[in-house]
Amino acid sequence: MLKKLALGTAFAALLAGSAFAQEIKIGVTPGPHAQIMEKVKEIAAVDGLEIEILEFSDYVVPNQALNDGELQANSFQHKPYLDNQVRDRGFEIVDVAYTVNFPMGIYSEKHESFEALPDGATIGIPNDPTNGGRALLVVADSGAITLDPDKGLNVTIADITENPKNFNFVELDAAQLPRSLADTDASAINTNYALEAGLDPANDPILKEGAKAPYVNLIAVNTADKDAEWVAKLVAAYHNDEVKAFVDETFKGSVLTAW
Repeated sequence: MLKKLALGTAFAALLAGSAFAQEIKIGVTPGPHAQIMEKVKEIAAVDGLEIEILEFSDYVVPNQALNDGELQANSFQHKPYLDNQVRDRGFEIVDVAYTVNFPMGIYSEKHESFEALPDGATIGIPNDPTNGGRALLVVADSGAITLDPDKGLNVTIADITENPKNFNFVELDAAQLPRSLADTDASAINTNYALEAGLDPANDPILKEGAKAPYVNLIAVNTADKDAEWVAKLVAAYHNDEVKAFVDETFKGSVLTAW
């Protein structure tokens, strides 16, 4: 009798746990964001939060899907990009936690160093305003070009004030930049796409971005959800020490935790 009672109590508890489990959909880009979120999913499940991970191949759709209610959160972008999207598209989206940093790199299949790029070299950069500006800032930090200081992070090709080697900057979709290496002298590639293409962001770039805080990635949710209990659970799961260890061991310095 006692054994039956114990089994019945355990079954009731299991049913209660299932009843209170909350399911959410999170948008990510393929590669590190997806891999890290799989680890977060394991940890969140223990706290009753069931995550369905949806992968998107570009940087535009995940915010539109979040704004439209097709997702409850996304994890793929840094704050300057989110701020641009909110300003330009009127999204009701807000960041709730920092995640990881992916230092951008300049890669080349033709030249062994950035200094070896010839006059008139073609350099591929992302065609979205935020990451395109980020790429230009990486080049400017090397001293190769000068940018209008009044533009801050919001720089474009039009804001290049000095370009002594007459570099030709070509804007391409961020996901296509690894493939562009056969046709360009060099290309600025976001770490997630570099890893997906089999590049080594720790050792392959001929020029690397410094640790710039504005480009730390984040978790975004709809503004109305920012104080929801499931958001707190998601952030706690992401900021778990197991996730940090997973990032350190898996990416070996190519991806840096930012909490």
